[in-house]
Amino acid sequence: MRLVMNEPVERMDRPYARRWWALLVLCLSLLIIVMANTALTVAAPDMTRDLGLSSADLQWVIDGYTVPYAALMLLLGAIGDKYSRRGALVLGLVVFGGGAIAGSLVDSSTGVIAARAVMGVGAALIMPATLSLLAATFPRAERAKAIVLWTATAGLAIAAGPLVAGALLEHHGWSSTFLINVPIAALAIVGALVLVPPSRAAHHNRIDYVGGLLSVVWIGSLVYMIIEGPHFGWGVKAVTAAVVAGAGLVLFVLWELRHPRPVIDVRRFAHRRFAGSNLAVALFFLAVFGAFYYLTQHLQFVLGYDALDTGVRMLPLAGAVFVGSALTGYLTPRVGMRITVTAGMVGGTVALALLTRVDAASAYGDLVLPLVMLGLAIGLALSPCTDAIMGAFPEAELGVGGAVNDTSLELGGSLGIAILGSVLASSYSSHLADATAGSKLPAGALATAQDSVGAGYAVAQGIGDKARQLGEQAAHSANAEQAAQLKAQAGQLADGARQMADAVGSSFSDAVAHTSLVGAVILGVGTVLVAVLLPRKARAEAEAGTGIEAGTGATVDVEAGNEAGAEAGVEAATGAGADAEAEARVGAEEAAEGEAETEGEGRGEAEAGTVTPRAAVS
Repeated sequence: MRLVMNEPVERMDRPYARRWWALLVLCLSLLIIVMANTALTVAAPDMTRDLGLSSADLQWVIDGYTVPYAALMLLLGAIGDKYSRRGALVLGLVVFGGGAIAGSLVDSSTGVIAARAVMGVGAALIMPATLSLLAATFPRAERAKAIVLWTATAGLAIAAGPLVAGALLEHHGWSSTFLINVPIAALAIVGALVLVPPSRAAHHNRIDYVGGLLSVVWIGSLVYMIIEGPHFGWGVKAVTAAVVAGAGLVLFVLWELRHPRPVIDVRRFAHRRFAGSNLAVALFFLAVFGAFYYLTQHLQFVLGYDALDTGVRMLPLAGAVFVGSALTGYLTPRVGMRITVTAGMVGGTVALALLTRVDAASAYGDLVLPLVMLGLAIGLALSPCTDAIMGAFPEAELGVGGAVNDTSLELGGSLGIAILGSVLASSYSSHLADATAGSKLPAGALATAQDSVGAGYAVAQGIGDKARQLGEQAAHSANAEQAAQLKAQAGQLADGARQMADAVGSSFSDAVAHTSLVGAVILGVGTVLVAVLLPRKARAEAEAGTGIEAGTGATVDVEAGNEAGAEAGVEAATGAGADAEAEARVGAEEAAEGEAETEGEGRGEAEAGTVTPRAAVS
């Protein structure tokens, strides 16, 4: 047996025998790039203390990873399609591991932010490669099941990040949360070379680098605006980023519509199934990342759990994701994607609605049911959406398909932290001002406490420390009258410290409830939109004529099933090779008879009449 797997998957005449082992490598690669963000949420307090980070520094330590990650995925996904998907994966793991090593060695905010940005570049190579290699390696009949496991891994990583980081922080410094990525990346590199077959598009024209660079500009500017505006105010930087993002998006769309070989055919977004799936992914991660952002803070600061305990208490979410994913594999072929995804989004909305009951008296037990429901919702909704997005792309564009899915995910997560984080900060500040009204707290101390829940407890601790100092002075004072005065002042300050701590806890709990309400409203409205966009299973034949061809987005008149409809499918697949043309014609004819196979919904389920030809393989 050869040590390195060199036979391209496109040349195999049967399904790759070790494809499930290959999936394990892909999931391991996915695990570390998701954990790189969630683990930082519990390492942030130690990092802030050791490096003296300001709130702005800490924000960019977190988001320095996000901007290159989101901005580069589409272009790097196209490059991976043309040259080597496995090569993109391995290179990404090398870059990611190098950034992690650098992050563990630096001792300044600038150094950590730069290291995180390098890790973001690596993640932008890894993420679309995992999905494109999955889709290329697995036969169509098994692809939905493989995507279920891929999605479940993403859910596991969300909860596992704090758990792993918490365990490391018990005995090591924050730099260990960077170093833990290195052996995992090394293992994934070896696994990729030994178990994952190389893959690239059999027929791929010259890359549309202008469109790719425009995508980098508008997505990067949009993410920067999402981060900068809500957290640091709508100053020159945020407004400039907004203008650049808007102009870049317009130019990108115009260029892609006119280019004969666009990096992505934007006409796909006119297709209901494709647009609805992307919207569902973005909305779900808006809700999940936003809720994760404030729930971890609530567990650590208000309920007083350390980093490890916080990670352990997020595990119900991870377990529920696996259960939801298993249900997806059973339900989607039977009831259709629309019902499964809508049910998942309704469950997520209900989970956020349950969090509106959080108050100062709430314990961890009050959070368990919402966490379980949110995990089930993730498992139910995301796998069918990812399967549908990947199914909309031909073999030559699997990397681009993975990048589109992952960009929706990342934009949703960034929006969730920005929007819900902004609502949380505003609500907490307002509630704290009300709670401390008439307490004679100095204006400067109140402003500091309003900055964050951590800062609020630090102010309360500072008042308590001052009370203890006065108590010690009273105990050592030889003057009885002075000692009595000092003791009285110490008592007042101690009461003030307790009241301040109570005010901070109750204000943040109220802010969590208010923010959860906003999140539930956003996800609820989004659920209605997604339910309207996704076509019904029973209406698949009636809607077949409105489907877009997966290769270029051309309309195929499959409802009539006439020769013109078949020819439109053939023309849509031009550039994909003669085999793809034939496959497109057959697909159009099958769809006309109501027998087209739809991704994630089993054979015989003609969802929106989409014809998905694959490029000819050598």
